[in-house]
Amino acid sequence: MKLTYLGHNAHIIEVNDKVIMVDPFFPEGLPDLPLSIDYLILTHAHQDHILNAEEILKSHGCKVIANYEVTSFFIDKGHEGLPLNHGGDITIDNINIKAVNAVHSSSFPDGSYGGNPVGFVISASNKTIYLAGDTALTWDMKLIPMTSPKLDLAILPIGNTFTMGYKDARLAAEFVDCKKVLGCHYDTFPPIKIDNDEAIQYFKEGGYELILLANGANITV
Repeated sequence: MKLTYLGHNAHIIEVNDKVIMVDPFFPEGLPDLPLSIDYLILTHAHQDHILNAEEILKSHGCKVIANYEVTSFFIDKGHEGLPLNHGGDITIDNINIKAVNAVHSSSFPDGSYGGNPVGFVISASNKTIYLAGDTALTWDMKLIPMTSPKLDLAILPIGNTFTMGYKDARLAAEFVDCKKVLGCHYDTFPPIKIDNDEAIQYFKEGGYELILLANGANITV
């Protein structure tokens, strides 16, 4: 499973010869993207997670995977979608995607209701990742290792202010029983700027690894 970080909470996940995009937010225009995108995962309806969603759906003809309200929003615009809600899962192309709890808010840019935010546990090819989306630290994270395969990577927000900060994120890593964390949702705007070195060291002191990638860089799990 290969993950490419594209800034904020945008990622490309490549697995089983399929390409999944997550939360496209590119205010300065689209970066170089794969020629083919099969699925578009959206964690919630906020603009900094769906800004370029319709553009990508139109250009790639991919299917959106999100909560019922967000998926329905894009289905009503003529796109294909696979709705999920908390606790539900689907298996597509031998990729299992399960919706799990996220503690945040969710509204479309015009203020209309965007349903409840979600995170996702994605399993394929004997690898499993947790995509937390925008969330506070929540006790429900303890359920993930009880109901899912052992995590190989947790993708956690660390920027504070609108989500948990890196100190709570280290505790989240403990809750989900995952030693390797990819940080996201940090440094994009002044309210979520952090000291990167301090965050990495804080994780290290607790016996965890925090990976902070440059935009366009990737890792394989």
